[in-house]
Amino acid sequence: MHGPFRRMSRINQRCQSKKYASTMNPSKRDGFTSKFGVLVATLGSAVGLGNIWKFPSLTGVNGGAGFLLVYLLATLMVGLPLMMAETTLGRAARANAITTFDRLAPRQHGWKLIGWMGFLSALLIMAFYSEVAGWVYAYIFKAMSGEVLTSDPKIAGEIFGALVSNPTSSLIWQWVVLGITGSIIMLGVSKGIEAVTRKLMPVLYILLLVLCARSLTLEGAARGLTFLFSPDFSKITPTVVLTAFGLAFFKLSLGMGTMLTYGSYFREDQNIPATTTRVMLADLSVSLLAGIAIFPAVFAFGFEPAAGPSLVFMTIPAVFTAMPGGIVFMTIFFILTAIASVGAILSLLEVPVAILSERFGMGRKKASTCTILTIALIGAPAALSQGVLAETKLFGMNAFELFDFLSSNVLLPLGGILICLFVGWVYGLPELEKRLSNEGTLDNRGLIRAVFFLVRYVAPLSIAIVLLHGLKVF
Repeated sequence: MHGPFRRMSRINQRCQSKKYASTMNPSKRDGFTSKFGVLVATLGSAVGLGNIWKFPSLTGVNGGAGFLLVYLLATLMVGLPLMMAETTLGRAARANAITTFDRLAPRQHGWKLIGWMGFLSALLIMAFYSEVAGWVYAYIFKAMSGEVLTSDPKIAGEIFGALVSNPTSSLIWQWVVLGITGSIIMLGVSKGIEAVTRKLMPVLYILLLVLCARSLTLEGAARGLTFLFSPDFSKITPTVVLTAFGLAFFKLSLGMGTMLTYGSYFREDQNIPATTTRVMLADLSVSLLAGIAIFPAVFAFGFEPAAGPSLVFMTIPAVFTAMPGGIVFMTIFFILTAIASVGAILSLLEVPVAILSERFGMGRKKASTCTILTIALIGAPAALSQGVLAETKLFGMNAFELFDFLSSNVLLPLGGILICLFVGWVYGLPELEKRLSNEGTLDNRGLIRAVFFLVRYVAPLSIAIVLLHGLKVF
């Protein structure tokens, strides 16, 4: 009797292994179809709402060109090397952010924690980021209708306050964002993410250039350029340096599983060092163009260059109202801001969608639907935290602030440190050389050794300092 049972067991094992192979075979996975597609999709992930207001504002407030130099140094020391490492791991494993570590370190199961942290980070970030994107979407229509056409920032502030405190509009606009980006994710990597970013990224640059051209023709625009680019090294304090290093890390979508996931869709002949460097420079150019588009106009009409949402939703409407053709240019501004949010959202959504579809065997549409519904559920408290749940707080923070703190100050830096430790002490230099040189076809051994040194020693220490600073340890 044991013979037939053993044969049946072997048959079942073969069937199960075939099924596993069919669902996990890298050759059957969707991916980016062209080198340009890789570039624009990865750029879309790096470019986000922060490019439009946060980076230019931080540059101006923290020393202009001096801060910019510190940021570039931080990017070269931390951001860019880690971006190369993450995409290399993804391409080597051809898997989602969790399975990547199953394949690259099959006997050390603890490294999967990096992928699970990315999964959680993506959900928490989307919970509040989708709400901010919803405000931008709403302002496209407010700009077109002339509803926010006011030269008084206080009135603009009241209009913004009415939007974010209204529970119905807050939820609906968040759902609109999730519905649009979720429908793109359902189409897949090549037909969804790549196809959309190939169209949107060029449009983003064109709209930015239009606004730059208009802003620079305004009388008094030179003050805005001075604000952005005139170095004031007296403002470069240790806190400013930590701000620059933190920005360099977060700005390139690192530590959250997005570059691991996108790297798994890279072409085998993609030159990762060249591509990531182009992405870094293009991302920086978007931020600088946004600053050139915004701050000359802000100073030309005598407004304060306040940072954050107050700049986007209160100061900007007043600035464009004072400008001839204000409705047109205000509408262009909010359209390009919405475009900037799309690529980042798609990369965040792809992390849990890839995990659900590959590790749990869900079809892509089902995985996308589950992800969107989960974010809508988690995101509801964040959407309502500016209104009916404003006084509901945990650890002194409302849901919006708490999700931001947990993801930005805890999960992302921890994920970045763990990736550095994995590459530096587990994956190792020989494998990194093999992958970054495309099996020896690229003559970049010196660059790879420099990247390995930075990832192994400099980046984890720098990110750890940023982490402790974010947790207010010092």
